[in-house]
Amino acid sequence: MKVLYFAWVRERVGKTEEVIDPPPGIATVADLMQWLIGRGEEYAHAFAAPQAIRAAVDHAHVKHDARIAGAREIAFFPPMTGG
Repeated sequence: MKVLYFAWVRERVGKTEEVIDPPPGIATVADLMQWLIGRGEEYAHAFAAPQAIRAAVDHAHVKHDARIAGAREIAFFPPMTGG
């Protein structure tokens, strides 16, 4: 699956996107964030406050308990403000 990072999440991870193959057992957005934290210091820094990160699965905004099975794309970004 493709993972996209936006704004300060992207800055902390150090990349805009990547293709990953999470291991079996990674079922939800929250599981994926925890797995990413284990991939290195930059991910741990980016996902240190998971409650501050929003997610979208295949372009639909979702909560952290959303299932990711079959997802082609997951995006992580901070809360957005309008103006």
